[in-house]
Amino acid sequence: MPNGPRTNGHLDSRRFRQVLGRFATGVVAITALDPVNGEPCGLAANSFTSVSLDPPLVGFCVAHTSTSWPRVRGAKVVTVNVLAEHQQPVCAQLAAKGGDKFAGLTWTGSPGGNPVLDGALAWLDCAVEAEHPAGDHVIVVARVLQLDTHAEGGPLVFFRGGYGGFVEPA
Repeated sequence: MPNGPRTNGHLDSRRFRQVLGRFATGVVAITALDPVNGEPCGLAANSFTSVSLDPPLVGFCVAHTSTSWPRVRGAKVVTVNVLAEHQQPVCAQLAAKGGDKFAGLTWTGSPGGNPVLDGALAWLDCAVEAEHPAGDHVIVVARVLQLDTHAEGGPLVFFRGGYGGFVEPA
């Protein structure tokens, strides 16, 4: 079947990433104020989804190796920032290991007090309800407490290992 589906079925982490990279995802920044020192902290994630409308729940995944998640998780409220297509540098900065992730970034406080990044399309203040270990990540389920739109524009999209935007149909 030359025109049929490939059936090699080979599975390793490289192949898994390559195949799942064909699924486009939006990109978010999870932010908070570190309860120890009051400084902003955060991380980038492309595994974000709506989980439930009633009650309003969202989910995202964080690597077990993340050094940022314990700082963010320490806050009573975390804020999800939906990143805009022009915010790829913001995403890269928040995804980097170590350093001051908020150097040069401008933000305002959400009602929960956490950073809402300038230019983000929307924000959601959330309380973490559950964490489920899953392979090399933790699946975080959070209850949405407050939310709003913030800026206009298109979303930052992750696809095939790269970043881009979305063109709305005419």
